[in-house]
Amino acid sequence: MINGAVLGSPIAHSLSPLLHAIAYRHCGIQGSYEAIKVGSGELSSFIKGTQKNCLSLTMPLKEEALLIADEISETAKKISSGNTLFLRNNKWNLESTDVAGFEYSLKSHGITSLNSVLILGAGATARAAVAYLSGISEKIHVVNRNTARQASMDSSSSIKINYLPWAATDFMNSADLIINTTPGNAGEDFLPSVSQPRGVLFEVLYNPWPTALSKVWAESENLVIDGLDLLIHQGISQVEIFAGVSVDRQELYALMRKAALAKLV
Repeated sequence: MINGAVLGSPIAHSLSPLLHAIAYRHCGIQGSYEAIKVGSGELSSFIKGTQKNCLSLTMPLKEEALLIADEISETAKKISSGNTLFLRNNKWNLESTDVAGFEYSLKSHGITSLNSVLILGAGATARAAVAYLSGISEKIHVVNRNTARQASMDSSSSIKINYLPWAATDFMNSADLIINTTPGNAGEDFLPSVSQPRGVLFEVLYNPWPTALSKVWAESENLVIDGLDLLIHQGISQVEIFAGVSVDRQELYALMRKAALAKLV
């Protein structure tokens, strides 16, 4: 039986308890799942005292989990991050379903190959994006402010990454896919760059919505993918891991997205 939770700080806003409850009910899975506030540096002590056996991790715990897991998947090692902790044979296993989240989100919109990608930000979410996109895109450009993150970004990618300074760039208009992984309103720094974009915008935020960047993009009549897609698809992959089952992804996605949108109104 799943005794689960999503951990992070802040966490009260999380939609994960709602989404997991829908999945368990729809798939006939026995389990419970809640949101628990766990701050930076607190994951190890939480793990030692918890009765939980299935955990979803959000910021700031995705990198910290590497230090406490007994077994780490190759994907989590590659991107130096994990969002899924689960007990198997009394050992904590760490996986990342964020990579699968990007894969299924893009495939659901018919995006399977690209010439060029521009990623805003270089954190854990950006590394997950790179891990998948480096397999389907010929070129990847990353805009970042912290050069210390480039080594872990390089390890996440199977192709060479072109790094750009944190400044306006015409790649906002020429790239096939732009992914904004930055928090808050940081993506607004690139609004002056936007002029007749031709690509797809994947905005990993979903609340509040629309973001300034997604609004401008929608006005250009180009496709915008919102962060709910990533949240839901990575969550479906977590459900499959936690329960040890395969689900009808398309059917479950529709149910989860409808509920998430209703909650956000």
